[in-house]
Amino acid sequence: MRGWFAAVLAVVALAGGAAGAQPARAPVEISISCGALGVELQLCTDAVHRWEKKTGNRVRIVSTPNSSTDRLALYLQMLASRTDEFDVLQIDVVWAGILADHLIDLRPYLGDAPKAHFASLIRNDTVNGRLVAMPWWTDVGVLYYRKDLLAEYGFAPPQTWQEMTRIARAIQAAERAKGHTRMWGYVFQGRAYEGLTCNALEWIDSFNGGAIVDAKGDITVDNPRAIEALSLAGSWVGTISPRGVLNYDEEAARGVFQTGDAVFMRNWPYAWALAQGQDSPVRGKVGVVPLPKGGPGGKHAGTLGGWHLAVSRYSKHPAEAASLVAFLTSAPEQKIRAVKAAYNPTIPALYGDPDVLAANPFFGALLPSLESATARPSRVAGPHYNRLSSDFWRAVHDVLTGDPAGPRVAELNSDLDRLKYRARW
Repeated sequence: MRGWFAAVLAVVALAGGAAGAQPARAPVEISISCGALGVELQLCTDAVHRWEKKTGNRVRIVSTPNSSTDRLALYLQMLASRTDEFDVLQIDVVWAGILADHLIDLRPYLGDAPKAHFASLIRNDTVNGRLVAMPWWTDVGVLYYRKDLLAEYGFAPPQTWQEMTRIARAIQAAERAKGHTRMWGYVFQGRAYEGLTCNALEWIDSFNGGAIVDAKGDITVDNPRAIEALSLAGSWVGTISPRGVLNYDEEAARGVFQTGDAVFMRNWPYAWALAQGQDSPVRGKVGVVPLPKGGPGGKHAGTLGGWHLAVSRYSKHPAEAASLVAFLTSAPEQKIRAVKAAYNPTIPALYGDPDVLAANPFFGALLPSLESATARPSRVAGPHYNRLSSDFWRAVHDVLTGDPAGPRVAELNSDLDRLKYRARW
């Protein structure tokens, strides 16, 4: 297993100094899986070095796919084999129920630390009374816009998706007429993967079309408001969004927006720090607001995202792994991530920290969106969420590629009803 794993994944061995450290037991080596979206890997590497220096232990960073869909598939395969290749796993907010059987209960190791975090996130990570993960950073979908272009053409940030569509079309046409032929109105995550579930859930919920499955477990996606939302999104592809958006993930969308070739972008807050970087062509030209409403009767709806840390049941060093989780999710470490790279803390007190707000002026306005973010139906679907989501994003992708929304949503509703019957949730 180790040989196969090494052939598939890139493993970065980090040598940590133990100068001045007084470990309570002989140093050990543990591993952590970190993503590499934006500056994720560098932030993880730096934080791990600090823990190594503090404890005298060593950490091996395991590179995993940035696509959440691909990463979950890898985790499920590796954990099913009960490998000890993973000690600490970076998991999506919706995976606690899916992976719970493979994760240890962190409560005996963390004391009162969970009380400092958003209570909703701790509830999310508690499965059958066991705290199987700890929040590392939280997320909510937001709308980025070129404030210089909106000002130039006399527009305010849009309040509805329909208004965004009109503004995007007008500025795209005007910029192309001036010779900027690569300009697009709107880029988002349109690839057939979990990121599309997040985008599409925002569209539907903003139109008051629900969240695919209601709190009772009933399938609700086949309704006129959901169909209206998806029909509007389908109209964007090839008009204000490039056909290539059908294969965009977060970084692909950011690449187009940050090079100056899009008016609007849906992404997570992490993209703010990168857009404001010294070498960014749009530095100082970007604004951030909540995602638009689905018309006059709609609401702002941003999908709850974020990543958490868990410890594998098959770890040979669970105490040290839990210690690393406690360190990385602590307030000082979350503050570093917020200031350096605009990662949203999972500790409410940090939203009043002057250093955090100086680096991210929009964080204060973002707090209500985080507190009311749209949750994916992972708690209702439990271990069947991955199948539910894949059925959903495949259907949405079909609509974006040209299928009529009404018939495709009706087909999706039937598929999910059958899944519910088999899963008996």
